[in-house]
Formats: sequence, C-alpha cells, structure tokens
Amino acid sequence: MSGQPLEVSINQEECIGCSACVSEAPETFDMNDESKAFVKPQPHDEQEFIIAAAEACPIDAITVTNPADGTTLYPSS
Repeated sequence: MSGQPLEVSINQEECIGCSACVSEAPETFDMNDESKAFVKPQPHDEQEFIIAAAEACPIDAITVTNPADGTTLYPSS
C-alpha cells in the first residue's frame, strides 16, 4: 500500500468474534482474549485485503477511512 496507511477501527461492542476479518487480512486483524477482533498497531495488508475484511464482517463492525482526505472507504454511504 502506498501513501498514508488507512485508518481502521472495529466496534468492539458489535463484534461477534467470527474472525472473518482475520482470514481476509491477517497482517491487519487479530483476535483478543475475549474472542473479539482488534486492529494490529501497524496494519500491513494491502488496501484491497483490508476492504475485503471489512466487507466479510457479517455485522459491519469495521470502518475503514482514508486519512488523507477523510473519506470513508467502508462502509460506503
């Protein structure tokens, strides 16, 4: 991924721990001791994999933002 890294967040209250995001982007997402997904300190997956991980979340608990211009890449409005 070139340029500034994406801003990725997970709503911990909504996360159901299915780990679909980890399957799609394992260098960006991991599971904690409460079986909730979290974003690793330095996401390393390419943008396409991070977006695919957000799309794979069955409850849309993941938000992906481009910090350069503030646009939300997922979910789309």
